[in-house]
Amino acid sequence: MLLKLTCLVPLFPLIGSIINGFFGLRIGKNAVGIIAAGSMALSFLTSILVFIGFLLLPEGQHIFEQVVWSWFGAGDFSVDFGFQVDPLTLVMMFVVTGVGFIIHVYAIGYMHEEYSFYRFFAYFNLFASAMLLLIMGNNFLLMFIGWEGVGCCSYFLIGYYFEKKSACDAGTKAFIVNRVGDFAFLLAVMYIFNIFGTIDFSEVMHAAPEKLVYAGEAVTIITMLLFVGATGKSAQIPLYTWLPDAMEGPTPVSALIHAATMVTAGVYMIVRCNALFNLAPMTMLVVAGIGAATAIMAATIGMTQFDIKRVLAYSTVSQIGYMILACGVGAYTAAIFHLVTHAFFKALLFLGSGCVIHSFNEQQDIRSMGGVWKKIPYTYALMIIGTLALTGFPLLSGYYSKDAIIEFAYLKGNTIGYYGASVGIFTALLTAIYSWRLIFKTFHGKYNNKESNLNSIKESPLIMLMPSCLLAIGAIFAGLAFKEIFIGSNGSEFWGSSILFLNAIQHNHPPFWFISITPVIVILAIPISYYLFVENEKILKYFIEKNQFLYNFLLRKWYFDELYNFIFVEPIKKIGLFFWKKGDINIIDRYGPDGLSKLVKIISDKAVNFQSGYLYHYAFVMLIGFSILLTYLIIY
Repeated sequence: MLLKLTCLVPLFPLIGSIINGFFGLRIGKNAVGIIAAGSMALSFLTSILVFIGFLLLPEGQHIFEQVVWSWFGAGDFSVDFGFQVDPLTLVMMFVVTGVGFIIHVYAIGYMHEEYSFYRFFAYFNLFASAMLLLIMGNNFLLMFIGWEGVGCCSYFLIGYYFEKKSACDAGTKAFIVNRVGDFAFLLAVMYIFNIFGTIDFSEVMHAAPEKLVYAGEAVTIITMLLFVGATGKSAQIPLYTWLPDAMEGPTPVSALIHAATMVTAGVYMIVRCNALFNLAPMTMLVVAGIGAATAIMAATIGMTQFDIKRVLAYSTVSQIGYMILACGVGAYTAAIFHLVTHAFFKALLFLGSGCVIHSFNEQQDIRSMGGVWKKIPYTYALMIIGTLALTGFPLLSGYYSKDAIIEFAYLKGNTIGYYGASVGIFTALLTAIYSWRLIFKTFHGKYNNKESNLNSIKESPLIMLMPSCLLAIGAIFAGLAFKEIFIGSNGSEFWGSSILFLNAIQHNHPPFWFISITPVIVILAIPISYYLFVENEKILKYFIEKNQFLYNFLLRKWYFDELYNFIFVEPIKKIGLFFWKKGDINIIDRYGPDGLSKLVKIISDKAVNFQSGYLYHYAFVMLIGFSILLTYLIIY
């Protein structure tokens, strides 16, 4: 009975979005906030009831499907509008609804002075509903509808401040870049239907070993296309460039989209399709390689950024790289484990950065901050907790999940595994350095803000601090609480058939020296970072002067934007300009609806001269016409 409530989980935020979108201006900000956050709370409570119902299923049954209605059919092709509940779905439901509810409450305080308060929460709720549809749908088409839904809502939310050109450009960039990945994803779905005759998850995954040949061409093409789709949504090389620019949106948007929901969609999709990826070793190598490369690339860029939210944005790209690496080595549960812990500590860091921005009157440059840890002690403490979890400090959530990925990569044993583990360790060092750089530049040292007095810096209101405290609890304890479920030896009993484990990485342990490397690096990075960024900045300035090319290379983000502008943007703009001038102006405008009417008028003005009223004029024209016709008949 409880499992029949499944359909209500995405329905509640959808209803909240409709009410706020159509009636938000009339009912007032307080009602809008209650409806928006209340709908997410109802979804979270319903998810708990669904989980209880799932536990009551007969022993050995690890999946429940609810078909709401038969959606459409054409010949042998039929699609149901239904939901699939298994352990993987439940984990994602709790992340989206739980963390999403907390961020909604925070947003009530952060966005309260905005005139378009109702519009923001209409988009916010709609985004949450689309994300829930993505993770709960029982077939590829429903996943794709949710996939496109979060992309559309991200365009609205990133470009929320549409009066700013930079915000409009960022929203457009996110929309266009994601369309590249979405097109590949759609091609994969078509190919899947062509082979299996269905797009239902359960049917496809169960039939995969029979229908597809291990390392065959078909499964390699399908999984490669799916992975291209994942690189778009989860901001991996080569489609990662939209996410840092997406910081133009309000801070709660960054917390929801870039910590707990949209950017994890690609990871979720790969894990959901693990039965296909396990049959494609070539794709797995590519997935692991791209994940590791993205992790280290984004970490190096994060070392040089000054916008507090962009530092966290590149951190997100890097941490998603860890998750993709885990998928590439077959450690799917480790990937989901890091996805869960990352949702807590990264959302906490984004909300903490929002509190900092709020205190500094919307300024985001960490060079204009410093020396305020005593003025905003609660925000400082929350940011410290988030940073410790992010860097993988021992016993906090990131320590368990990030180290698990590095260890699984090491245990993979082949070249890609050792490569992934090595990159993971070095990236952990860079993560610790740029994370503490952000903390020390923001809260320590001298007060560098010239636009506002130090005494004007005040702590954020409770409606912003309390949600952050809830996330801090998760950032501290989530790793310890859930490690047995995600990476414990009995994890397969929990996951059932939703994740097919690769036997090569089960029930092994790396040597003690290897396990100890990352925690030691993380701890040593704290005093080193303090010395470089607070006590003796001259060393850092000297290093930058001696390595100006490297510094500029990282500051300009490896020149990916410039490269894409040169290869794609500028040529397309020139082609568009050519068609505008030669096509629109010279052809369409000249001979189009307006141009054609002008042309007809000109011809009619000339033709009217033949209507002289004299009979001999008409006879002369008829003679000329008859002569032309006779000449044609004689010749041909």
